[in-house]
Amino acid sequence: MTTSPQWNRDGLLANPALGSLRPVLALCPAGRFPDPEDLDALAREGGVTSGGGAPLRFVRAGGSTARGFDSQYEVRIYREGAVPTRPGSYHDLFNALAWLAFPTLKAELNRRHYEELRFRVAAGSRGTARGEGSRGTARGEGLRGTARGEGSRGTARDVLTLFDEGGVIVACGAPELARLLREVEWKALFWSRRAEVTRSMRFFVCGHAIHEKALRPYKGVTAKALIVQVERDFADLPLEAQIAAADELARSHFGRRDALASTRSLTPLPILGVPGWASGNECESFYDDAAVFRPGRTWENEAPLSAGRKNEAPLEAGQENEAPLEAGQENEAPLEAGQENEAPLEAGQENEAPLSAGLEAPILEVPVPWLRRRRGIAP
Repeated sequence: MTTSPQWNRDGLLANPALGSLRPVLALCPAGRFPDPEDLDALAREGGVTSGGGAPLRFVRAGGSTARGFDSQYEVRIYREGAVPTRPGSYHDLFNALAWLAFPTLKAELNRRHYEELRFRVAAGSRGTARGEGSRGTARGEGLRGTARGEGSRGTARDVLTLFDEGGVIVACGAPELARLLREVEWKALFWSRRAEVTRSMRFFVCGHAIHEKALRPYKGVTAKALIVQVERDFADLPLEAQIAAADELARSHFGRRDALASTRSLTPLPILGVPGWASGNECESFYDDAAVFRPGRTWENEAPLSAGRKNEAPLEAGQENEAPLEAGQENEAPLEAGQENEAPLEAGQENEAPLSAGLEAPILEVPVPWLRRRRGIAP
């Protein structure tokens, strides 16, 4: 007999790292863990659709599934709208809540996954190895990168998976603050410019693995940030309007052809550094803890913010990005039958092709007055 996990909706609503889910969490049952049927009803009510336009359905996971392309996880979602969801799983719950909170982003990620999988099938039917032919031959050519062997995701799907699992949308109304984040000047950002961060930056976690880790955070929890530039009065919008704008901006970014060129286009973000997200980070010494703020190295000529500006500093080869889950903490959902078994990169293993020369990192703008009109919000 399976025991239902502990459920404390009020505690989840009060967790600052789950702030982007607050509007949809408030719709969940107060006294019990939401089941797939509860989530399915919310998806129908919200008119959520897959990347292929199918009405989204949260279906109970389990049982055997036929193998093959048609039964792969992303393919089923794209074509049928069916998202396998395990009852009592926080990982699957947060995935569902991310669909409800960021429906256009999640649909775009699903669409891009499907396109990449279709390309692989088409390449195989032509007898062409992944990474060969007209779509890119040598490392660094094309968007799909170089094959790591049969069954590997390739660069494009690594980017999608990293953001789907570990993404955070950072809405920033001050370019200088965005620069500090990109250059991993975390103490200068979160401590020296703390008041400005609180006033001009908003952090919307959309990666369901980060949501899950926020239940029992540890020092090494690091998200992958997509920084979007917004107007300075963005923070004056109601929370629901902020989330809707972040959702659309992220969708727009991942709809770009160059968005999947390299995982380095996403900036590392230690979530415990965000002001108010961890007890103790109101002290300056907190930002000297190398277990939280791991030193990296600066990559030059990688997705510059502007001419001559350095981009993010990824982790050193072999440096771990996050500690293992604590005892009793739930890990991510097991693969469905027929779903690709795609292990993350090994420490020190490089997968991403470098960004093309002159390719700019994502700094997007949201037309706040337009958003206010669309949402019926008074200026």
